[in-house]
Amino acid sequence: MVNETTIMIHHVLFLLVLIYAVGVLSGKIAKAVKLPDVAVFLISGMVLGQGLHLINEPSTSFTNQFILIIGSALILFDGGRNIRLQGLAKVWVTVSLLSVPGVLITCGAVAAAVHYLLGLDWIYAFLLGAIISSTDPATLIPVFKQVKIRPKVRETVESESAFNDATGSILTFSILAIIMGTQKVTISSGIMNFLTTALGGIAVGLFIGFLLTYLTSHRTLGLLRDYTTIAMIVAALGAFLLGETFHVSGFMATFVAGLIWGNAPLFKLNMKEKESEMNHFSENLTLMMRMLIFILLGSQVNIEAILHYFWPSVAVIAIFMLIARPLTVLACALLDRSAKWERNEILFMFWVRETGVIPAALAGMVAAAGIEHVEIIAAVTFMAVLLTIVFQASTTAFVARKLGIVYESDR
Repeated sequence: MVNETTIMIHHVLFLLVLIYAVGVLSGKIAKAVKLPDVAVFLISGMVLGQGLHLINEPSTSFTNQFILIIGSALILFDGGRNIRLQGLAKVWVTVSLLSVPGVLITCGAVAAAVHYLLGLDWIYAFLLGAIISSTDPATLIPVFKQVKIRPKVRETVESESAFNDATGSILTFSILAIIMGTQKVTISSGIMNFLTTALGGIAVGLFIGFLLTYLTSHRTLGLLRDYTTIAMIVAALGAFLLGETFHVSGFMATFVAGLIWGNAPLFKLNMKEKESEMNHFSENLTLMMRMLIFILLGSQVNIEAILHYFWPSVAVIAIFMLIARPLTVLACALLDRSAKWERNEILFMFWVRETGVIPAALAGMVAAAGIEHVEIIAAVTFMAVLLTIVFQASTTAFVARKLGIVYESDR
């Protein structure tokens, strides 16, 4: 007799085998048609879920939530790991502004569009704005490998995409807490809660990041040197778990832990001989997580809701891409006189704001909370991910060349 546990194990194994098999095929198709892989993952998920009914994993299920949390934590850790602190010396003001007030500006502009075009109450409009307000390092970094953007611009955009994911997640869960009635917020208490959550996450990330980096890379006390990739996973997931245990931002904690890990040489710690192994491992691991998250998201999309809200959603995303993003970049970059931004560099940043893994994961977590209007939130998030990736990520190299911000050898 087959018990319930065995049935669940078989279900999860089938899900993993199916998603990875289709994910590999989707990746091949993406390369052939020169689209970012996540766009094809989304479409494949729709075919598997809504078309063939081979995937029927509710957003509220343990399996779905486990994948979203684990995947988001690992991708955020890798985003932090790829940032070089030395490269931020000239642009740290711009990055800081884009990563916090910039997220709030984007959230506010999107919330206004959602409120007036889709008719959602302000609190739900702000929730949706918070979910899609962050950019996506998992999409941007592969794009930037195809074309050599000026280092100042590349480091700014990559750093912003990693930092603002953590900010967006904190903002999302703060608004969700208000909606669910678990938190009463005034302006002063909201700011204090945001700072406590963010700074607490930073403190946890620093502690775990330094501890695991030291134990992995120190010449004499590097007990984990032979287990570097395993230690990376422990650092990423351990930082998230400890952050959540202390009721601060686990996402911020895992991002900061990755930041420390990736900048070990600044602290006189050496991982150079392990760099190739770590990069290869991380690329494969984050690719697997992207497959899981986006194919699952595509399978859960409510086609009827997308069609019903299609044109208002397109209008919201147009405002998101063409008004909110330029407004955010102008408000943040023009204040940073020391960075000496050129017009074409600012225009390029207008266009680079792909929505991806973290917004997709946040939408799934919010759906699992069982609040109102989740079908609209999921539909608009799906549209934001698909449209920004198809129209922006696929044209990033072309726009960079047209604006003249690539190295001469790549023109």
